[in-house]
Order: sequence, then C-alpha cells, then structure tokens
Amino acid sequence: MNNKHAELFHRNKLNPILTANNWPYPINSVFNAGATLMPDGTTLLLCRVEDRRGLSHLCAARSANGKDSWKIDTKPTLLPDPDNYPEELWGIEDPRITFVPELKKYVVVYTAFTRDGPGVALALTEDFKNFERYGVIMPPEDKDAALLPCRIDGNWAMIHRPVSAPRAHMWISFSPDLKNWGKHILMMEARKGAWWDANKIGLSPPPIETPDGWLVIYHGVKQSCSGCIYRLGLSLFDLKKPEILIKRSREWVFSPEESYELHGDVDNVVFPCGYTIGPDGDTINLYYGAADTSIALATGSIKEMLAWLERDKY
Repeated sequence: MNNKHAELFHRNKLNPILTANNWPYPINSVFNAGATLMPDGTTLLLCRVEDRRGLSHLCAARSANGKDSWKIDTKPTLLPDPDNYPEELWGIEDPRITFVPELKKYVVVYTAFTRDGPGVALALTEDFKNFERYGVIMPPEDKDAALLPCRIDGNWAMIHRPVSAPRAHMWISFSPDLKNWGKHILMMEARKGAWWDANKIGLSPPPIETPDGWLVIYHGVKQSCSGCIYRLGLSLFDLKKPEILIKRSREWVFSPEESYELHGDVDNVVFPCGYTIGPDGDTINLYYGAADTSIALATGSIKEMLAWLERDKY
C-alpha cells in the first residue's frame, strides 16, 4: 500500500528557530519574516514582531548559517511612523524582500495596518538600517504583496492580494516608478467549494525566477466550522508575461502538522514570507511563521518543486 504523499519541504530539527524568548526586549510573538542573503553570505530575516499591545513592527535577525546563533537588533529595525505615515497607525506587518539589481537596493514590501484595514506599503534600503519609505502604494484592503526583481516591458511588476468580499484572489500590477500603479490584472483566482484553497488565496514569499517561469509558493485558506487552516501550494507563471498562469497544483504541498504550527496565537498556520537559495542554485530555505507565534525553517529543492508541479498540475 502506498499512501504516502510527496514531502517537498523538510522541517529543520531546530524548529522553531526563533521565538519571543530569543528577543532582546519584551514582545508577544515573532513570525512572518522576509528573508534575504547579504553580500557576505549572512542570512537576514526581517521579522514581524508583535508587541504586548498587539501592534507589530519589524526587527532584523542575522545568522551566518541561516539556522542558529541569530544576532537580533537590540531595538526595532523599522517602527510604524503614524506621525509621518498615518496609514501605519496600527502597525506594520508581513514584509517581503526583493533585491533589485537595477537599483542596487532591497525593496521591502509590507502591510501597513490602516484605520480602514491593511494596505500595501513599500520602502527601499541598502543596509537594513536606513529606509526610504514610499508609504502606501495600494489602498485597503490589500496585502500579501511582493515586487519582481526586474522590469517587465519597462515597468516594475508587483503581485498583491486585494479583497473583494467574500473572495480574495491574486492580482499583478505595473508601475514606471514604484509609486504609481496601474494595469491591474487578475492572475490567479481562489477556487470555489471544498478545495483547500477555496475563496481566499495570496502570495507567500516573492516569486522564484526559474528557466521554466516564475515559480510561486502561495497560501490557501480552508474555512471550516472549527476555524481556518493555512496551507501552501505551487503555481508557475510566464517569465515575460507574469500575469499568464502556466500551471497550478491541485494538492497542497505544506500544511500545519507540528505542535508549534497547530497551536499558537492563531492555530493551524504555516505562512512563509521569505526564502534564501543555496550556492547550488537549487536548495531553498523557506522561512515561515508558525501559528502566528514563532518562526520556523523548512528546506526543499526548486527542481523537485517544478517536477512535482508538472505531475500535479491542474
């Protein structure tokens, strides 16, 4: 009997790799971290940190191997600034990091929690110490956004997730200057009915550029009488026209299973906002929020994801 499902991601034995107990100042929880490799090979996580009021800010953690011995900034790296950016009134959350070679800067796209709900905000940095804020670039309700690392037909491209109740789909928009956005295109819909990704989906970490296309890890939300379950699936989009969906998985590839994923401030959640890619160009280190309480790490292979997606495509 063969009742084993494919395991594309393998949890690190140190999980969870970061918790509130690791923080140098009092917090409630740490989760949903953007990730990048710095020029010296250091892994940087820009973590969402929820304080003991329930409001979030961003704080950087650095590690030589991306697994342990984290050096955490002794104070918040990027705080909400509601005096100058009133849309950050109730905190900033869920950063995604894209290094843009043309700009020679990291673009951080994050959620600003406005008085009218979540909106998409953007900031640029070279060192994760000084930030140039652009403010909200997509008004509420919108989130789960990340920038592609290169222009498409002369324009920047950003995937995001506006909400039009009762369903939420993935869209892509284009901009000449990172400030003014248009040509909004629906790129992938949430399915209907009893599917694991029915009614509500969103981008998880930034897209991965491959020879086959933009490989996207996305989350789907299963709504049931006992609450929501956040799981991950795969999809592939055209490199030159990223609004064109090539393949989409039928099944989920990663789901809450361990105790730190099943139980926390929000039960049954795995929610990655960032990854790094190993020197071999194939190994992916996926950093994910677990139950909105801690940060965990799972490792996989880009080639294996593409091969599995070809077998499981919808």
